[in-house]
Amino acid sequence: MSWVFGLSPFLIVGLGALLLMLAEAFGRPVAREGEPIDPTDAGSGRAAELALGSAVVLFAGAVLSIGVWLYGPERLEGLEFVAPYLLVDRFSMFFCFVLCLGGALSALLAGGYLPEYRIDRSEFFPLTVLSTLGAMALASAGDLLSLFLGLETMSLGVYCMVGLRRGSARAIEAAVKYFLLGSFAAALTLFGSALLYGATGHTDLAGIGRAMAGVGTAASTVSAPMILIALVLMLAGIGFKVSAVPFHMWTPDAYEGAPTPTTTYMAVAVKSAAFGALLHVLLLAFGDPRLKSWGSGWPPAVATLAILTMTVANLIAVRQESVKRMLAYSSVAHAGYMLVGVTATMASPEAQSAVLFYLLTYTVSTVGAFGTLILCGRRGAESVSYDDLKGIGRRHPAAALAFTLFLLSLAGVPPTAGFFGKFYIFRAAIDADFTLLVVIAVINSFVAAFYYLKVLVVMYFSEPEPGAPLAVPMKSGYVAAALLISAILVIVLGVIPGDSLDLVVAAVVRG
Repeated sequence: MSWVFGLSPFLIVGLGALLLMLAEAFGRPVAREGEPIDPTDAGSGRAAELALGSAVVLFAGAVLSIGVWLYGPERLEGLEFVAPYLLVDRFSMFFCFVLCLGGALSALLAGGYLPEYRIDRSEFFPLTVLSTLGAMALASAGDLLSLFLGLETMSLGVYCMVGLRRGSARAIEAAVKYFLLGSFAAALTLFGSALLYGATGHTDLAGIGRAMAGVGTAASTVSAPMILIALVLMLAGIGFKVSAVPFHMWTPDAYEGAPTPTTTYMAVAVKSAAFGALLHVLLLAFGDPRLKSWGSGWPPAVATLAILTMTVANLIAVRQESVKRMLAYSSVAHAGYMLVGVTATMASPEAQSAVLFYLLTYTVSTVGAFGTLILCGRRGAESVSYDDLKGIGRRHPAAALAFTLFLLSLAGVPPTAGFFGKFYIFRAAIDADFTLLVVIAVINSFVAAFYYLKVLVVMYFSEPEPGAPLAVPMKSGYVAAALLISAILVIVLGVIPGDSLDLVVAAVVRG
């Protein structure tokens, strides 16, 4: 029964999602503060308890992922019956840990945010856990069928979470836009998968890779042009999920229109799962040396996406007046830095580990940044624009200090986690002889530092205009807990990065 332990992260999250659905459907509604009980909604007023349940389930999934990773998936028997649909190895367990961690922290943020803003829609929490299960399946997929099923399971829940604020025209617009463009991207992925199956006769990624290795031999019937078209379609479909330019158009509107806990979840979990799928597809299905070469493979396309994503996102972020929208473009820019690492996997064995470490540091830093934005405002006194944050460093120093820590990490300032995330990515790219790409990334990092530091200047060195509305921090133990966990991880990963990097060195795709 050792296979049960190997699948325990998936099983606990799936079972937890079902139990949360039952708890949400059959529980007793609770009166919200100042409002009568809504008898038609069994989950009414119960965001706090459901948030706690979701966080417990997802933290349990994270702990089990670490347990399987430390024990060694290769030592577990019976897991071959789920292969190649699910690849239970250290690579997938690392992603399961990151996804469960990001989902749990997002659920805690929602436990404070949703009641405060009177959008106490309790279906948010089962949707979060189910979407996390789909994200885990996507990052662990070793077959085109399971990849598509994981992609859709993750996406359908997020579409609903974006439109959670039903009375907001902006939220509805964001949900519809994300749904339509997401469906188009899924269609591209599905079409690319169909071409791969038609060309190779395989749906498993490893089988596709073996079939491609024979291209050019007398015995091969694989069509090289069809393979290249499939590669373009797969890059476009997955590029949408990682918010790579020019597939990022949905990102700022969806991030701004969605409730901030949903934005946080999209920025960390959806992006992380998509990068897991991207690495699997490129290194298993398109891992032939000819397809990994600069002259005839995917590295030039990924490098171009990286340059466009970093540069366009940072230049637009500088011009934003909304802090939330600025953080949305910031998340797009960070996808560009990670694509630098993905490009370097063609030649540098350390690049995969660098990308995984970056994803971990990015997750905790981004959760902290969006969480602090939630903390800095309450209903009727929100923190949305730069003007709303003026003087908050003097009025509410604890909230300003937390925001400062997470923004410095996103900017890559030592000794925070974000600095070492970028350092390992850039070092791996230099080892792969992508010096020019690193130079462009460093320049973009300086541009990004400008709009991060702008927030600090506004918080500590500016005062609000007389009579201007002031943001007032909310009081929520759930939000405070999420920020405390994120802050500890940002500091620990920054102070002792070597120990953390050693853990992800073994979590790489084995072709």
